[in-house]
Amino acid sequence: MADIDDRWHRKGPDGKQQRTDRYGVGARWLLRWREADGTQRKKSFQRKADAEQYATTVEHGMMSGTYVSPDAGKITVGEWAARWLQAQGHLARSTFARYEIAINRHIVLKWGRVRLSAVKHADVQAWVSGLAGEWSPASVVKVHRVFSQVLAWAVRDGRLARNPAEGIRLPRPSLPDHRYLDHAEVAKLAERCGSYGVVIRFLAYTGLRWGELAGLKVGRVDLVRRRFLVAESVTEVNGALVWGSPKTHERRSVPLPRFLVEELRPRIEGRADDALVFMAPQGGVLRVRNFRRNVFDPAVRDVGPAGFHPHELRHTAASLAIASGADVKLVQQMLGHKTATMTLDLYGHLFPDRLNDVADRMDAAVSAPNVPRE
Repeated sequence: MADIDDRWHRKGPDGKQQRTDRYGVGARWLLRWREADGTQRKKSFQRKADAEQYATTVEHGMMSGTYVSPDAGKITVGEWAARWLQAQGHLARSTFARYEIAINRHIVLKWGRVRLSAVKHADVQAWVSGLAGEWSPASVVKVHRVFSQVLAWAVRDGRLARNPAEGIRLPRPSLPDHRYLDHAEVAKLAERCGSYGVVIRFLAYTGLRWGELAGLKVGRVDLVRRRFLVAESVTEVNGALVWGSPKTHERRSVPLPRFLVEELRPRIEGRADDALVFMAPQGGVLRVRNFRRNVFDPAVRDVGPAGFHPHELRHTAASLAIASGADVKLVQQMLGHKTATMTLDLYGHLFPDRLNDVADRMDAAVSAPNVPRE
């Protein structure tokens, strides 16, 4: 419990009220309390009402588990962000690298020397609004997300009572204008890529991310069942190859069209299970930067569309699957999306509009002979 006394209200040698003491000018009421770990705390106030109000806050915080020690928020944001980053060893290396860039390039630059307890919601909003004038909406959202995670960690550690980065108004990223190749365009691009045409067709008809294609091993491919298992991915981070699980950390089975089975057969049969299906010219992992520079980008410059990049073949796979009659759950499974909602957010406009079909079925049901009419 917190105790209040006024023993700092003293008379001076002349008999008058003494207005100054070591707790501050006019400090009269002293609040004492003890934290859960036994640490003794005290704070002085000029008015008893202020002391009582603060005492109520302290007691409520201790009872509800929301109490924050006055010293807990004295650590700087820069120090705390470094601790938080060190605790993110569970993240994929590529994700860790993005978080590190957000902290070093943006967060520490603005907040590095500021105490955690001094971070205010209005100041965070002003900072985010300033970033929105310099960076793309998507970049601002990512930087804010990292900052909010850092502060949320401080809340869980008892250093902040609440997260001042919550409820910030963020710029709304515009939905990208996806480009989709049709079958003829895929064939044309694949032909221009020569011996690597199979890579183009594989991406365009399976929807794999590049890291999943580059990490696909022979033992994961079943040509008889026309299926392969996406179980790992390889990413280049600061020039180094990092192996890990797919983006959603879940394995998935993806179907193979028959024409791809025949193209893959020479790359599968007679090879070791741990061999890579797709390899660089000199062996080893097929790196996207090298592939783009040496094969893909020259082909795109010749046959178009201008500026097309390998990830757009994933969008192409989604559009071709939907056009062939695949429903949203099948497309979700093929692409490895976390939820069907994500699939619909990206490709919902490609699914055929069947609202009239629903209305027609309702008309037919109501018009059935066995439906009573007034």
